[in-house]
Amino acid sequence: MSRMLRASAIMAAGTMVSRLTGFVRTAVLAAAIGTFALGDAYNAAYTIPLILFDLLIGGVLSSVIVPMIVRAKKQDADGGRAFEQRLMTLAIVVLTLIAVLGVLLARPIMVLYTASNWSPHKIDVAASLARFILPQIAFFGIGAMAGAILNTRDRFAAPMWAPVLNNIVVIGIGVAYYMTGSSDIDKVSDRSLMLLGLGTTAGIVAQSIVLVIALHRAGFRFRPRLGLRDTGLGEAGKAALWTFVFVGINQFGFWVTTKLATGAGDAAPGAGNSAYSYAFQLFQLPYGIIAVSVITAMLPRMSRYVHDGEFDSARAEFGSGVRLVSSVIVPSGLLLMVLGPAATTLIFSWGNMNAENALYIGYVLQVFGLALVPFSIFQLLLRVFYSFGDTRTPAIIAAINVAIQATLSLIAYSTLPARYIVIGMAFAYALTYVIGSGVAWVLASKKIQGLGGRGVAAGLSRMYVAAIPAAVVALAVLWLAREIAPITALSSAVILAAGGGFGLLFYLLAAHRMRVPEVSSIIGLVTSRVGR
Repeated sequence: MSRMLRASAIMAAGTMVSRLTGFVRTAVLAAAIGTFALGDAYNAAYTIPLILFDLLIGGVLSSVIVPMIVRAKKQDADGGRAFEQRLMTLAIVVLTLIAVLGVLLARPIMVLYTASNWSPHKIDVAASLARFILPQIAFFGIGAMAGAILNTRDRFAAPMWAPVLNNIVVIGIGVAYYMTGSSDIDKVSDRSLMLLGLGTTAGIVAQSIVLVIALHRAGFRFRPRLGLRDTGLGEAGKAALWTFVFVGINQFGFWVTTKLATGAGDAAPGAGNSAYSYAFQLFQLPYGIIAVSVITAMLPRMSRYVHDGEFDSARAEFGSGVRLVSSVIVPSGLLLMVLGPAATTLIFSWGNMNAENALYIGYVLQVFGLALVPFSIFQLLLRVFYSFGDTRTPAIIAAINVAIQATLSLIAYSTLPARYIVIGMAFAYALTYVIGSGVAWVLASKKIQGLGGRGVAAGLSRMYVAAIPAAVVALAVLWLAREIAPITALSSAVILAAGGGFGLLFYLLAAHRMRVPEVSSIIGLVTSRVGR
């Protein structure tokens, strides 16, 4: 627990700064381009390189590459150095070719991912942005591969801190665009689109450079290696096949979500893809700060334990990770459900945004709060399968998830008024992960011969009991503030400071009194750092 906590704390600090600067970035971009037609076009274009990267290599990193590097370090005479160099070479070559192909096919790709009721001009704007943004794919790959190699060397800080530079670059671009560009899609110029698109790509370039420098300092020396025989990459390819299926299934679900959300936005401006995307980014904050940090530290160790046949240690590592993540995620989910509109009003009611649109994002965020705990536990459960090199079972579970989410989202699109569609889609997302985490738990428990479900359930119960007073306090502050004045950026800041601050304090005190060990460990770590 203490080792995982220390490693997670280092990453969490970087991730927290990264996520916070990411929200400043999101707020600045929203203020510059809004959540109407141009905002929807930008967000659609921005997600394409993320989709293609995820399809090609993103999912393979955690499920296949990290465990394979760990094995190569143990088995290869050179400690896995040549294997790492071949992986980096392959990533650079393949993703560069894909980036070039993506730029050439930008408009057909945008037609595929956007609603059929988009005008030709709106698609043209999105395609123009995509041509400037799609080169990110190659730099995503270089940075992600560098981060994976660093993680296997227990170097966790750089991958978590590097996105800060990316955010700073894009914040500067957003400010420049706000001062010189237009949020009206019919008035935006080609020069403004170039500034927005190339500026977004420049942030990823800066991030990847930082990771490459960190990798060099960690002792990695890149040498192009194209030979693939007797390298173990054939085995990685077989294992990656099911990961590609897994990612492809998830991206089909994302395609359905994007098509429906962009359609909703055309029917109800301000209540479409941009609102869904911004709410989703905020929803990911607690998960990104604590869960990603724990997962990153947990996977290499679980892979080593499973490789050595130490299942008891692997189960203990997993149980410790779930309890540590839940100690932060449980109160965060409840507070999101209470304070979501206050948070989005503070962040988004500026520039070309207005209070009504900001509040709407908050309503979507409140529903996403329901998904925070099951989503985080689901991601931890996937690492049980990946530590065994099992990529087939996650693909099967993903198919179940996508079938449920797509069906529920289509029902929401068909039955709800346009303004409530993406709220219904957020609820579909939450319900999907409640079911999916249950299925994944049963299958993972069979895989590793038990996951200590009773202990985890007991810990979660105590955390929820401790978190309820926090939610009540936050709700009381929100009610009192709304009785005195309407929700504005200023009142939202007061609500978040008082409701969130006192709520968190109540949770820490209650959890400490109830002897939730993970919370006590976090308090001990923080006080020891402060005392130095």
